Amino acid sequence: MSDLAGTDLAGTVLSVEPNTRIEFGVGAVARLPAAVMSVAAPGERPRAFVVTDAGLVAAGVVDRVVALLEGAGVATTVYDRVRPNPSTASVDDAAPAVRAVGRCVVVALGGGSSLDAAKVIALLGTNPGRAGDLVDTGAPRDGLPVVAVPTTAGTGAETNGFGVIDDPTARRKVYLGHPSVRPRVCVLDPELTVGLPPGPTAATGMDALVHGIESLSSRGSSPISAAYATEAVRLVSGSLAAAVADGADLDARARLLLGSHLAGLALSMSGLGLVHGIAHAVTAHTGAVHGLALTAVLDEVMTRSLEVSVPAYARTAEAMGVPAAAGEASRTGSAPGTARAAVAAVRDLADDVGARVPLRDLGVEEAMVPSVAAGALDDPVSANHPRDFSPDEVADVLARCR
Repeated sequence: MSDLAGTDLAGTVLSVEPNTRIEFGVGAVARLPAAVMSVAAPGERPRAFVVTDAGLVAAGVVDRVVALLEGAGVATTVYDRVRPNPSTASVDDAAPAVRAVGRCVVVALGGGSSLDAAKVIALLGTNPGRAGDLVDTGAPRDGLPVVAVPTTAGTGAETNGFGVIDDPTARRKVYLGHPSVRPRVCVLDPELTVGLPPGPTAATGMDALVHGIESLSSRGSSPISAAYATEAVRLVSGSLAAAVADGADLDARARLLLGSHLAGLALSMSGLGLVHGIAHAVTAHTGAVHGLALTAVLDEVMTRSLEVSVPAYARTAEAMGVPAAAGEASRTGSAPGTARAAVAAVRDLADDVGARVPLRDLGVEEAMVPSVAAGALDDPVSANHPRDFSPDEVADVLARCR
């Protein structure tokens, strides 16, 4: 939708849950101990189980967080073996450690992989069995409380209660989660994202931008999700190049981090679309970086979806600061020229930050194309796309983007 003028609000039905508490600002990580204690079991010494990765250990971020927690009297255990694109086996690896700690607060510290893994680990802390057992049956018991501390600005994983986990046997992504593991508090500290190199900054930033664009065009879009998504596109598109060029630019980092969070709120309400369906299938087959897999197919999918997404893409263009096409009013909902300009603007931004690479460079071989196409259409997010794609059309997208 481009605005609310043509929306039948009298016939619109919405159900919106209260949002997670947000602690935002440079230095906000100092508020982490209070956040943990606010959701810890009453009457006991608070305990934290920090889920993170080896890179943040090497960067000294984990030591800083542990010092804050233990200095406030929070007994802290660290699990630092999360890898990119976590698998069911990798979260199962953490289950014995979190169960040994007992009642605790799971602190999800890191990028999307750590946040996704932490939510599933929080479920395994209170539920028997393995992660695979939760795929079909769900979690019979509430998980441990989660506090999220993202150190990248892209996935928005801190806004919802599910983890996107790789099932290597089936070569697909599975969604494991429960409302109980949606983070109770999100600590958004731009300073923690300063050490992220240009490449990951670009890839995660493009992930956030795609969240905003797909949320706007999704079949599940609503006035509330559209408001979040529009501001997310504005913040991310206006700060990504600066954050990539100068990783110490705290204003750009702050805008990028808040934009990523708003995009996560939007997608949690609206759902996403085929760009994410394809990227999930690509990463399940190749282990490619998620943000790069998204960017590789983004403009091609947008171009093929333009006819049914004119209002959403026109709104995208407006949020990105693209002038309305001659003779078009950007808020009329009938601005095809402006919508086409959005596709070009997205492509240009991706090129500017070095995030648009061919799928072949991400490991997609020609022989994989039919399987990746099938996996993309099987992914639940693809059902939210504003128009239907056939398997042959998805395969053609992949072939053109190789």
